[in-house]
Amino acid sequence: MRILLADAFPAAQLAELADHGHDCDYRPDTTADQLPDRLDGFDALVVRSTRVAVAALERADGLRLVIRAGAGTNTIDCAAASRLGIHVCNVPGRNAAAVAELAFALLLALDRNICDNVTDLRAGRWDKKRYSRARGILGRRVGVIGLGQIGLAFAERAAAFGMAVHAVAKPGRAPETLERANAIGVHFVDDLTTLARTCDVLSLHAPATDATRHLIDADLLAHVRPGTIILNTARGELVDEEALIEAMADKEIRVGVDVYADEPATSTGRIESRLARHPNVYGTHHIGASTEQAQQAVAAEVVRMVDAFESGTVLHCVNPQPATHSGERS
Repeated sequence: MRILLADAFPAAQLAELADHGHDCDYRPDTTADQLPDRLDGFDALVVRSTRVAVAALERADGLRLVIRAGAGTNTIDCAAASRLGIHVCNVPGRNAAAVAELAFALLLALDRNICDNVTDLRAGRWDKKRYSRARGILGRRVGVIGLGQIGLAFAERAAAFGMAVHAVAKPGRAPETLERANAIGVHFVDDLTTLARTCDVLSLHAPATDATRHLIDADLLAHVRPGTIILNTARGELVDEEALIEAMADKEIRVGVDVYADEPATSTGRIESRLARHPNVYGTHHIGASTEQAQQAVAAEVVRMVDAFESGTVLHCVNPQPATHSGERS
């Protein structure tokens, strides 16, 4: 297969793809604007953060497979891919530990004011009196919004630190999800409003969909307890940032965030975000899945998926069954 890899990909797995007979074109600095001019003639596209819009898909003669080297596929026009007979697949679960680790790191950092500690020490300021004040997380109630692989991984870490884990009851959850949640000791509540009223930490691990857009809005924030910590390592679209900024002032909410509503499209540049600059926020640069361990695990699964596709098996397909399987355009 001819494969365009339009984002960073580990060298070992890139060599493995070549060893398996695939023709790989590695272009890790490809932008969304450049993608339409680079896709023609490729059978498969592998991306991480690069957006794959309808304009690129329509010009990609022969393209049969798009793999998102991660879990979320909101940056790919899946409806257009289905119309054009292109499979869109993700790599679920392989980066769950990395994202959960970052979410928990943000929680600990907020509780102990780690970032401000470091900033003051580097500036030569000693303020033990200020930084000795911390609540601690043992016994605190954390609401996990989204019990997928990442949400469960975060819940396991929270439980290991002695936190009481809560989540919203949802019909139709897979038996293995419920089994894992029960092993953690998750307390289920009826709805998101009850979760907000019950917990003093909320951690977001839901996908970005029409139903989850601005899941954290002014109405929900009205029920959040004063002093609550809110963590978002999922998607920026889940949060109404202006409503959150207002609530931070009214309720002394603190926020740990790795994702933003309007992130730069490139890996470096400037970000114009009121949320990122707010003094109640500890923010990172959308790096949740960016550990070496996670990237190796994701890349290994990408290799398996490409080989399986060439043999006629489609793994982890997330878009409705494509109309064709040969790259034909309707």
